[in-house]
This record gives sequence, C-alpha cells and structure tokens, in this order.
Amino acid sequence: MDQSVSGIGVLDKAVAIIDALDKGPLPLSELVATTGLPKATVHRIALAMETHGLVQRDGEGRYGWGVRLAAPSLASAARPALEELRDTTGESTQLYVRRGDVRVCVASIESPHSLRTIVPVGAALPLSRGSAGRVFRGEGPWAESVEEREKGVASVSAPVVHDGRVFGAVSVSGPVERTTRAPGKRYAKAVVAAARQVEEALGWQ
Repeated sequence: MDQSVSGIGVLDKAVAIIDALDKGPLPLSELVATTGLPKATVHRIALAMETHGLVQRDGEGRYGWGVRLAAPSLASAARPALEELRDTTGESTQLYVRRGDVRVCVASIESPHSLRTIVPVGAALPLSRGSAGRVFRGEGPWAESVEEREKGVASVSAPVVHDGRVFGAVSVSGPVERTTRAPGKRYAKAVVAAARQVEEALGWQ
C-alpha cells in the first residue's frame, strides 16, 4: 500500500488487514503478501488490533477476524437456531462471544413463560461462572451449571467453533424448577445441535 486512501495511513493499513481476512484466517506471511505491507508493519498493527478484539489468532497462529468484527454476523446467523432451540426447550436462549475477560451476550431470545431467564443483549458476564463461561474455558463439547451465577437458574451451553477456536457459545437457561438440577440430561443434545446450526449458517462446516 503506497498511498493513503483516507489521509490517515495507519487506519488505511488496518482496514487493508481486515479486508485481507474477509475469506478466512491467514498466517502472517500470507497477510503480508495480500496487503502488500511490510512484515513489521502488519505484525505491529495486527497485534494492536488483537488487543481491541478486531483480529484474533487461532491455534496455528493464523490471524482471523476478532469478536468485534464477527459478532454482528454471528448474531444474525444464530437467530434461527436460537429461536428453534427456544421452541424445542421452552426456555430462554442466548449467544455469547468472548471479549477479554468477560463474555458478552450478542443475541437473546426469551422464553414464553412468565417466569424466565432474561439476559439483555450487551450484558457482560464473568467467564468464571455459568455454563457459557465453562465453554469459553474449554470444558468439553457442552457444559452445564446450576445456580452457579444466579440463584434458582440453571443453564446448558455448547461452543460455536471455527478453525479450531471457540468463537461463541450457544446457551439455554431457565428456572431450576423446570430445567431440573441436571439440565444437561434434558438439553445438551439440543444445544449442541443449535451450535452446529450456527456454524452451518456461517459456512463454517
């Protein structure tokens, strides 16, 4: 990139990196080749973008879109699966993405019951508690929690995976009196299926 498009060179370079990652994760060498920027420049800017959640590296060290870029398309793709999961279970459903040390709700479908779990879009919750937190910590193909984050509430979550990394977590949650104290037995299969639906909607399978 020899000339600034906007007059703010570093911004133009950051956008060039985002555009280069449009079709999927790239190692640093391919990112350099695609953008035409010096290796040191790409590395420096990509690290700064990673700090802000704009790019993210996978287990192989490849750079891909971070949660700040992926969350809107992820939420849109997840909505049909979340609605189906809500209809199947009768409970509220959510989609979370990780942002630093918290998980952020980017999509939420409420149960039709008057007594239900309500998680507003934009809510930032700890990774240390709740089934979605367990998913982001890598605890298996699904996870459950009972009254771990909130008294009287149980949940089950499954990871949305892309290129070997957990990009999001699909969850179903509701009052213990309906979900029981072993919600995984009741909902795990449906939650895992919903997570796979989201991956398929995004073309990740």
